[in-house]
Amino acid sequence: AAALPVRLLAPAPGERVADLCAAPGGKTAQIAAAGAAVTAVDRSAARLERLGRNLERLGLSAEVVTADALALPEDAPFDAVLLDAPCSATGTIRRHPDVAWTKSEADVIRLVGLQRRLLDKAARLTRPGGRLVYCTCSLEPEEGGGQVADFLRRNPEFERMAITPDRLAGHSELIDDAGDLRTLPSQLAGGTGRAGGLDGFYASVLRRRG
Repeated sequence: AAALPVRLLAPAPGERVADLCAAPGGKTAQIAAAGAAVTAVDRSAARLERLGRNLERLGLSAEVVTADALALPEDAPFDAVLLDAPCSATGTIRRHPDVAWTKSEADVIRLVGLQRRLLDKAARLTRPGGRLVYCTCSLEPEEGGGQVADFLRRNPEFERMAITPDRLAGHSELIDDAGDLRTLPSQLAGGTGRAGGLDGFYASVLRRRG
């Protein structure tokens, strides 16, 4: 599930792409492997060290920036921006059942506020005509479709790009009524234990008009 947002972002060779909240770097590696010039941003230096090791192991390169994404300069907007936002991680409950006890309603409220600020920042980092993919590993509507609906009301220069089944190898069941990605732990049957199921994930593809 976590690999799908980059497929939806569809980075192209030569494009400038920002990966916000990037560590430990799986999505950064996908973007770099597609031939894009990727800037990986995270405020955790320790986690970015792991990202750097992963890129070196894979023979890939990226500009790595240790910074709070909210403080990034906006004078050179990107062709595409990926925001894998901090969230309640309730979509990982299949593998981490303790999430149901360690996350509270107060945590979700706090995270929704942070996601809102990060989304608005990501919008300003996206050039006219560029793409923005927002994603979380959460099952909570306020961290997914509700967050994007609020974003579109605040940012009328953006529009949703409805996802089509061909972007997901024909898996139309992974697309919700709004045209966004919504995977569930009950999906991807065929395995047992940790090999079965799919993490709950949400992603929306947004385009800045221009």
